[in-house]
Amino acid sequence: MAILIDGKKTAAEIKEELKKEIQSLISEGKQVPGLVTILVGENPASQSYVTSKSKSCIEIGMLSKVERLSESVREAELLKLIEQYNKDESYHGILVQLPLPAHISEQKVIEAIDPKKDVDGFHPINVGNLLIGNKTLYPCTPYGIVELLKRYNIPTTGKHVVVVGRSNIVGKPVANLLVQKKEGANAIVTICHSAEKDLSKYILTADILIAAMGKANFITAEMVREGTVVIDVGINRVQDKNTAKGYRIVGDVDFENVEKKASYITPVPGGVGPMTIAMLLKNTFQAYQNYPTGK
Repeated sequence: MAILIDGKKTAAEIKEELKKEIQSLISEGKQVPGLVTILVGENPASQSYVTSKSKSCIEIGMLSKVERLSESVREAELLKLIEQYNKDESYHGILVQLPLPAHISEQKVIEAIDPKKDVDGFHPINVGNLLIGNKTLYPCTPYGIVELLKRYNIPTTGKHVVVVGRSNIVGKPVANLLVQKKEGANAIVTICHSAEKDLSKYILTADILIAAMGKANFITAEMVREGTVVIDVGINRVQDKNTAKGYRIVGDVDFENVEKKASYITPVPGGVGPMTIAMLLKNTFQAYQNYPTGK
């Protein structure tokens, strides 16, 4: 049976580390890091995410603010608000919760955020720095995956990492993080996607498998060889009449059966998910340190 990679526990450890750093700043009478989150509309999932992020900030002593805008807000108004917080020295991180309504360009919004305050790590400047190996603000979920591998002492140098999924949020950035020539990376990376009908021929060669395609239980035990490290990024709802909500959350990996073959595996929920918020807080703290008032 695989060793369980406990993202919830690891995220709590990271939050505690940051909390101590912030308590030290407070005791010295210094400014604390600040994060502003902008929520457009009333998407239930987005509201839940924003509430969790704000709560986590407050728990560790960070300044937190949530700007709630109506679904019908004009793109120009949103861009103006972002510019306001670009100039506000109380807030070192700016996060616009995605997805946005169809009439607003996500790309314009991402590019409007000051790269130094882009704690989501989505700005083209930060993406470019990631690609060439410069220190930058990394996308939170990929950053969390790499942090889990480090903290569980799972070697990556020379290992074959197979990433299933090529999104700009997870697949591409995690591949680029792990291919860098540095400690905690230096891997041989293959990115797989829907253009290949038989993904198993690649997945079976993986030392480390990162599943991020958004298909419930897609990765079966037959597709994974003995001893593979399995990182499941998927968050999928499947119907389950035995639960109060009528559904349950599962990953992209058939956990029950793959667990018997893997050496390490992340559960869903409780694996990669909690790390995303933890790394958002870590990015905000890093942005604070990079900022003149944070030195």
